[in-house]
Amino acid sequence: MTNFRGLALAAFLISPAENVDGFSSLTRKNGLGSLQMSAFPTVASEVTWTPSIKSGDREKILGPITKYCEDLKTVTRRKTRTVECGPIKFGSEHPIVRQTMATTDTSDVDATVDQVIRCADKGFDLVRVTVQGKREANACMQIREKLFKKGYDIPLCADMHFQPKVALMVAEAVEKIRINPGNFADGRKDFNEKIYETEEDYILERGYLVDAMLPLVEKCKELNRAMRIGTNHGSLSSRVLSFYGDTPRGMVESAIEFADICRSQDYHNFVFSMKASNPLVMVQAYRLLAAEQYRLGWDYPLHLGVTEAGEGEDGRMKSAIGIGTLLADGVGDTVRVSLTEDPEFEYEPCNRLAEIAEGRLAATNPEAAARQAAVKPYEDTRDITSFSRRQGLLPEQEEGDKIDVRGFLHRDGSVVSTVTPEMFKKENVQYLYQELGCKTAVGMPFKDIATSDSVLLRTVPPSSDTEARTAIRRLIEVSMGVIVPAEELEKDPLPNAVALMNLPDAIERKGELPTGAIRLAISVDGTEDEETVSAIKELNPVMVLLKPDASISRLHSSRRLFKILKDNDIETSVIHHFTTDTDDSNELALQLGTNIGALLNDGNGDGILVEQIGNPDAFSVDYLRKTSFSLLQGSRMRNTKTEFVSCPSCGRTLFDLQETTAKIQEATGHLPGVTVAVMGCIVNGPGEMADADFGYVGTLPGKVDLYYGKEVVKKNIPNDDAVEALVELIKEYDMWKDKETEEEEEPALVA
Repeated sequence: MTNFRGLALAAFLISPAENVDGFSSLTRKNGLGSLQMSAFPTVASEVTWTPSIKSGDREKILGPITKYCEDLKTVTRRKTRTVECGPIKFGSEHPIVRQTMATTDTSDVDATVDQVIRCADKGFDLVRVTVQGKREANACMQIREKLFKKGYDIPLCADMHFQPKVALMVAEAVEKIRINPGNFADGRKDFNEKIYETEEDYILERGYLVDAMLPLVEKCKELNRAMRIGTNHGSLSSRVLSFYGDTPRGMVESAIEFADICRSQDYHNFVFSMKASNPLVMVQAYRLLAAEQYRLGWDYPLHLGVTEAGEGEDGRMKSAIGIGTLLADGVGDTVRVSLTEDPEFEYEPCNRLAEIAEGRLAATNPEAAARQAAVKPYEDTRDITSFSRRQGLLPEQEEGDKIDVRGFLHRDGSVVSTVTPEMFKKENVQYLYQELGCKTAVGMPFKDIATSDSVLLRTVPPSSDTEARTAIRRLIEVSMGVIVPAEELEKDPLPNAVALMNLPDAIERKGELPTGAIRLAISVDGTEDEETVSAIKELNPVMVLLKPDASISRLHSSRRLFKILKDNDIETSVIHHFTTDTDDSNELALQLGTNIGALLNDGNGDGILVEQIGNPDAFSVDYLRKTSFSLLQGSRMRNTKTEFVSCPSCGRTLFDLQETTAKIQEATGHLPGVTVAVMGCIVNGPGEMADADFGYVGTLPGKVDLYYGKEVVKKNIPNDDAVEALVELIKEYDMWKDKETEEEEEPALVA
């Protein structure tokens, strides 16, 4: 009998170029004449499995992980092979593929054809449809034929869960099959913990994976169909959960097992995905998978997406934080933005994220290349195998302080708002307090859960304007920092203001504050040398505002700055200062998520300041404040409202997802720290809501199950009663609070 354990070790000692083309090159390398192209493994013991990560074999044989992207200093697409999917191609030699998913009942052939045509006309390159059973598989054949007759060759992808035999059927009709390693072979979804005494016990269960996958792999290879091995954070199998935990590593290892089966049959026409509703988990999983592919000598394309992102600006923001972060490093070959909206509305954010990414590529954009090259040299030592957040120091009280400075920043992430002197006029100030998120009592402002922590005031009302100065003083008295350029304070002092200086000026002045100022804030633009940046430690500012110069790459110059701060043990809080001239709210969400979210995903940054330029009235202070808090919440920093994990709907959905989500948001949207998952079916039910406290899941037509965590606690509730039942469930677990109204101003606060 062939020693397949030794064979596996030999396989990974082959150079990447030889190894990537599969099992046949391995047989030639080892002179195993009995194993020909027509004789591929048929049982698990014959498959060349990737060496174990837990035992340490992988590192012993292949060495440590070295990189996750092509270049850390220049935006270059990760080199990936071409995967064919009908008329389109995935891979680094081709444009980023834009795709979406139909929301119709797939068995309704005409409705699905009409929706696919609308998506194609919008500009999508591929549409995925849900396939629950044989009826939908048969419908796919009719859908494909009708599309061809109407002149549409846009490829279709069948979304498969639990049904290996149905996958074989639908492969005859569509160009691509998506399988979920968490449930494709299991046939059921449970969260019962399994006990594995040894890794060998875990490996023994690979047999049923091979049995389920081999027929589909053979069919896809025969018909030249593409496949997506699509792991989801929330739907890892109980087997993987028990062995690796609910982790990015578990997601990656689950996908690698299925890829090993594909590769054992010399089938390589597949892509990977590592989706999660939590952008931090999603980014870490994709980076880890990309890094493992470099180590293994693999070059399979990546499909990017944040699953169940939600709707509106929040959904776009969360998608941009995850997808934009990866594209910013050249990682990703196809994109889907999952919104709880009709699929046509996904095109603009999907296309825009791809455009932003393509605009950063150094090879095709001289201006982008120049900005990246202009960043001073530095060593990028980020560890992508784990996540940790740099925690900036918070303001501390000092002897002699006349006001409380501790509220100028927040431990979970700060929001700084830009305001103008006109806003402090008598007729405007009450509106300003509301726009800043303050509660008010008899006209006096007080901080609430989502109040701006500090404000930036470029110019101050003159001291002769006593009403405006009083309004500013009231903000300072409730521990809101008022940041003013030092030169303005020297003209007309503002008691207890935070003086803003650029770093060279602060060094020249040795940090001396203007009269009346209580603390120092420093602005940096990323062009400073290390010696200059190291001076921040001695100056001891309350915060650093990081606004990279337009001539250099924000991403790379910011990473360089954080590296210098780390090397010099400088723990000052850093606020990302983002300027924008857009008047499009969706564009703002995508820009913030892509530019700032990428850095927060690195664990670098303590808050956000958004400043409008060009058209200073495009957005209200209130809108920018709420958008800033959405960025922090999407980056898993500061929760100021209920977090909704809402699936984007598909043919499996058993209720009107958009209408139901709106009702649930109206009833429960005032509960910061609570996460509610709204799922249209059981596939996207317990499996896709790993981060949720409560789940609202369609199970039968007109019926809903309610979950606490991953446990069903109420079953078969009529749709009309389910929202109220969800509220009662939240109350049962002591996570409910009543909505506050404007009239509920507490007299005690006035005192």
